Amino acid sequence: MNDISKKYSLHALLSMLVVCLFFNTNGIAQSTPRQQSGKGEVLYNGIELPDQWPPKTEDPKSAEPMRVPYLETPPKVIPINTGRQLFVDNFLIESSDLKKVFHTAKKFEHNPVFSAQTKSELSNVDIGEKGQKAVTYLGHGGVFFDPGEQHFKMFYTAGWRGGLAMATSKNLVNWTRPDLGIVNENILLPSGWADAGGDNSFWLDVNPENASEKYKYLTDRGTHNKDRRNHTVQTSKDGKVWTPEVSTGKADDYCSFFYNPFRDKWVYSIKRQGIGRARYYSENKDFIKGADWSNAVFWANADKLDEADPLIKDQPQLYSLNAVAYESIMLGEFYILLGPDNRICYEGKFPKITELKLGFSRDGFHWDRPDRRAFIKPTQKDGDWDRGYLHGTTGVCLVMGDELWFPYCGYSGIAPDGSRGMYSGAAIGMAKLRRDGFASMESEGKKGTLTTRPVTFNGKHFFVNVDCPEGELKVEILDENNKIIAPYSLKNSISVKTNKTLHQIKWKGSPDLSAIKGKPVKFRFHLTNGKLYSFWVSPDESGASYGYLAAGGPGYDGVIDTKGKNAY
Repeated sequence: MNDISKKYSLHALLSMLVVCLFFNTNGIAQSTPRQQSGKGEVLYNGIELPDQWPPKTEDPKSAEPMRVPYLETPPKVIPINTGRQLFVDNFLIESSDLKKVFHTAKKFEHNPVFSAQTKSELSNVDIGEKGQKAVTYLGHGGVFFDPGEQHFKMFYTAGWRGGLAMATSKNLVNWTRPDLGIVNENILLPSGWADAGGDNSFWLDVNPENASEKYKYLTDRGTHNKDRRNHTVQTSKDGKVWTPEVSTGKADDYCSFFYNPFRDKWVYSIKRQGIGRARYYSENKDFIKGADWSNAVFWANADKLDEADPLIKDQPQLYSLNAVAYESIMLGEFYILLGPDNRICYEGKFPKITELKLGFSRDGFHWDRPDRRAFIKPTQKDGDWDRGYLHGTTGVCLVMGDELWFPYCGYSGIAPDGSRGMYSGAAIGMAKLRRDGFASMESEGKKGTLTTRPVTFNGKHFFVNVDCPEGELKVEILDENNKIIAPYSLKNSISVKTNKTLHQIKWKGSPDLSAIKGKPVKFRFHLTNGKLYSFWVSPDESGASYGYLAAGGPGYDGVIDTKGKNAY
């Protein structure tokens, strides 16, 4: 298998991600976008978009959960050539008596991993809210793995309303502030509304179509005392020389953006009003041209399933929404604001409360949010580094072997000198989750089954992410009429008793799945006393999924899994 991340740019890899997949002479999955006459775009997973896209169907005054059309009417046959197939919803499931269990992240035991140390970080920046000290602020920021330099890069704000800064790490725990020789210390852009701006969002594009656009930056250029702000976007090759600012037009503060590689679109998550703070949506193939937000459509609110804090009792609001491609889905990080009001927090000198929750999307717009617990939550305890005001990051998470790592920022409200402030004492920590571990299909003790909807694939090696060392997993393959396809029977399935995030399933009588490649089939999993997280069919024995790796990770050449077990 050739190294496709060296052969193709990130944007060119879109060709792998829509429904008409085939393999070229090098064994590399490719595809061409398919358009049906009089109908919308057909995605890599068989979902057909409506003619009007993005849809103008959402109501900013509604507290009802978002409808997800592709779950109501899934494709009759689902292509699974792209990425690991997760059980975060019922998109892939025809029937099952296994129990679906959702999982939350576990905070790293040595948090925080990064806190204010430099003069810029410790001092009070004399713009915006006065008197705030000791701040290393993600806001949206960005944490990415740079495969070219073989380390992680974190982009953050040094000081409240401070400059845009960068730190590097080999392990996400121990961080270095390189002297960049641009402004001072490790600062890329100096503080001030005309330079680093206010709130910001940053993307490290590891394979840009244009080398001058490796660093992509969105910031709030408006003065703090205006109700509506002007955002701008710009790009840079190295953080030293930036393109001229391009205005987005008016929006509230705290906007962000992300890349949807399944459709080759840059998506802007725009803060405007719905039920309180809410998000609007705008997309464009070109990052800079996407700065035109004049046709943005309403996207998402906090809804009636987001519960108020029992002590604060304020109406929950959607403070922000970031997203990233992970394997075969878009993973959304919802910042849910629980209050209290800014005025109360500012006068009381303590942080407001935000929780980080998750949503999942297979079309990039509609979000299924089946678990309303906080994925990462503040402690709300005085003196704790992450007492409140949690923020995730642009890029959302990173892949570290068997685990996903989620960077997040929290506020204590207390600076090292003992002074207090609503926006004082901001540090950065990590939270961890098993790879693919958002949801598991579980059987406790007794045997259970799960049968997929009809799927097609162009690979030939079958893999699972499973935890059943005290139980057993076996798999049989059926045709569309539920008849067993020989030799892929339950009897021939080689028993699995292991706990691995990448394990190959084999059958006696056949070396692989070549005989049924391209044919609609169903997988039926028989699980006893275990947890099943995901499955996929790979073109090679490494188990490479050719899905997306969020913000990347060590062992990979980019943000697509072309390595499988070789990256572990």
